[in-house]
Amino acid sequence: MSFDWNLVSVSFITVFLSELGDKSQLAAIALGGSSSSPKAVFFGTASALVLASFLGVLLGEGTAQILPEQLVKGIAAIGFALLAIRLLWPDRDVA
Repeated sequence: MSFDWNLVSVSFITVFLSELGDKSQLAAIALGGSSSSPKAVFFGTASALVLASFLGVLLGEGTAQILPEQLVKGIAAIGFALLAIRLLWPDRDVA
């Protein structure tokens, strides 16, 4: 079994870019700035991201064994398209 470094690179870049500026990074900034132990904040936030990624991979692997790959990709594409459309047309009833 060989290790797929291309897949590692694509996964790293995708997750790294998607995590920049999101709520978890802002929470880490806030915790790191107000904590007397930034190392503890780093290890806590890093382990949380690792666990969340692990659960995502397990869910993806389980889904891939049950459903055809094309169907999963199609559902993901439709989901992302709906999110994009939703972002383009915000609520008109902002109170």
